[in-house]
Amino acid sequence: MAQTKKKRRRKHRGTQGGRIDTRPARGRPRSRAEAQSRARNRSKKKGGPRVPSEPSWSSALKKGAIAAILFVGILALMGQNPITSLAVGVLMVGFYVPMAFLMDRIFYQRYLRKEAQKRAEREAQRTGAREAEG
Repeated sequence: MAQTKKKRRRKHRGTQGGRIDTRPARGRPRSRAEAQSRARNRSKKKGGPRVPSEPSWSSALKKGAIAAILFVGILALMGQNPITSLAVGVLMVGFYVPMAFLMDRIFYQRYLRKEAQKRAEREAQRTGAREAEG
């Protein structure tokens, strides 16, 4: 009777994570340190650049509240009068909330300017390539 199952000719090479390398190994085998550095570099590229969120008063208020709570806690641990530390916390919120909003706005506008510049450069390259062809 003819054999129905054909034996595989090559070993299936896979990683513990389930990823299978499709390309054959070239050259000398990598050392463990080289493999770890390549994996670190690959994982860094995945994240991509951080995109700042649009500035909002609610996020600034949250940041101010967290800072005030931490500040009041530190003052309480240092032995300040609780009423005094709460008053300082309220002043801190009043000062920190607008500052947090302005900082968020500065970073967001800087991000938008950089993105517009990148877009303009890409467009210039595209139009430059078209002009060179024509």
